[in-house]
Amino acid sequence: MVGLRTLDSLGFVCLLFWTGASGNNQGTGDVTVKVKEGDDAILPCSLSTRENIVQKLFHWRKDGQKEVFLYDAGVHYNNGRTGQDEQFRGRVSHFPDQLQFGNASIVIRNTKVTDSGNYSCDFPHLETGRLTFNIELVVDLILKDRSGDIPGAAPAPWTKILKVTEDGVVLQCEVRGASPKPDVKWQDSDGNVLRAEEPQVSERGGLYYVSLLTTVTKTSTNLFHCVSTQKDVGHRTEEEIYVPERLWESCHEASMFIGGVFTGIVIVAAVLSVLAAIYIRKRGNEASGQGTNPDEPVVEPLQGEGYL
Repeated sequence: MVGLRTLDSLGFVCLLFWTGASGNNQGTGDVTVKVKEGDDAILPCSLSTRENIVQKLFHWRKDGQKEVFLYDAGVHYNNGRTGQDEQFRGRVSHFPDQLQFGNASIVIRNTKVTDSGNYSCDFPHLETGRLTFNIELVVDLILKDRSGDIPGAAPAPWTKILKVTEDGVVLQCEVRGASPKPDVKWQDSDGNVLRAEEPQVSERGGLYYVSLLTTVTKTSTNLFHCVSTQKDVGHRTEEEIYVPERLWESCHEASMFIGGVFTGIVIVAAVLSVLAAIYIRKRGNEASGQGTNPDEPVVEPLQGEGYL
C-alpha cells in the first residue's frame, strides 16, 4: 500500500519509488496507490534493468480504455501530441530526468474520486519484448461528517437567518464540536468569501465551538454557504442556506420604518419644545403676580359705599 501527499522534490519521489514500489512492479504483482481527494497521486512504473527509455515508447491507460499519458521518443501529451482523455488533460506529467534510468512513473495532480480505478503502464517495444505493469489508484472522498474515520472531524455547519436589518439579512453559522479548531467562512454562490464579524470561539472538553455572523445583501441566487475547513486533518464540510425574496422587502420596509420613526421623533421633539416654552412663560407670569392670560386686565378692588 502506497499513500502519498504532494511532495516538493521530484528527485526524492523518484528515489522513493525506485527503492520501494518498483520491486513489486515487474509484471508479477500489482501496486495500490491510495490518496485523499485533492492530493497528488504518483503512479510508479520502473524497469528493473534501468534501461534508458528516452527514445522508447510507454503508454498509460485507465481501465483499459481512457488515454492517460503517452510518451514516444520525447513526444507526449503535454508538448503537442493529441488524443489524451479530457479527464486527465493538464493534470498528468512524467519525470523527464528519470527516463534514462528506466523510470516511466507519472503524477496525477489534484485527484478526484472519479480518478479511482486500474491503470496500466505498457512498454510495447522493449528489446526483451512487451512488458505491462498494473497499478490500482484509490482516491478516498474527504468525509463531510463525523461518521467516518477522521477523529475530531467537524459535523456539517448549522445555519440560520438571525434577523433582518436596514443593512441586509444577518446570517449565523455554528460549527459544534470539532478538533482541531476549524476555519469557518461565509461564501456566496460563486465561492467568494464574504465579510463577517469576528468569530466567537469556545472550547469544551477539547472540542471547539465556533459561531460566525455575516450580513448579506440580495444576489442573483440568494444562496450562501458556510464552509468549515480543518486543514490539519484534510477535512472540509459546508452547509447552504437560501434567503427568501420576501426578506429583502422586509429590509426595505425596515429602512423606511426607521426613517419614519426618526422623522416622528423630530416632530415630537419640536412640539415638546414649544409646550415647554409656553409652560415656562406661564410659570414666569404667575411668579410676577399676573394671571394665566397675559392679555387679561388686572381687576383692582372697588372703593366706595357698600364695600369694606
